[in-house]
Amino acid sequence: MNKPTTEETLKALDVFVGEWKLVTSFAPDPAEAPRASTTFEWLSGGHFLIQRWEVEHPDAPNGIAIIGWGSDETTLLQHYFDSRGVSRVYEMALSDRKWTLQRLAAAPDFSQRFTGTFSEDANTITGRWESSPDSTNWTHDFDLTYTRVSGSG
Repeated sequence: MNKPTTEETLKALDVFVGEWKLVTSFAPDPAEAPRASTTFEWLSGGHFLIQRWEVEHPDAPNGIAIIGWGSDETTLLQHYFDSRGVSRVYEMALSDRKWTLQRLAAAPDFSQRFTGTFSEDANTITGRWESSPDSTNWTHDFDLTYTRVSGSG
């Protein structure tokens, strides 16, 4: 089995393009969840995918992420920036309907990882965030579900 080319890997990210509704496990009743959405679109040139999100809750950050190859073109990266002034870099992968993000950090910071699974029709992503103080012992943070509102799929 041949490894996909850098162009093929970027083309696979088309599955994200569009607008998505977000629902987290923070609100036990989805009807009480704050309104939240995210969009994915290509930066002109097609080398970077831009994600923007908004959450209508004072404790939740809005933000932007830029997804593309690292300088060595062997690792996809997500550069994350939010309205709290937080910036992070996650390694990212997309394979067999699985989307993963991960960053490993040393104390006093903490490590994080996300695993999401696309539905068969690619219109829902069901995922979970986890954190770890030592990059070894992981605990569940919250669940996050993306439901496509418009776009590819």
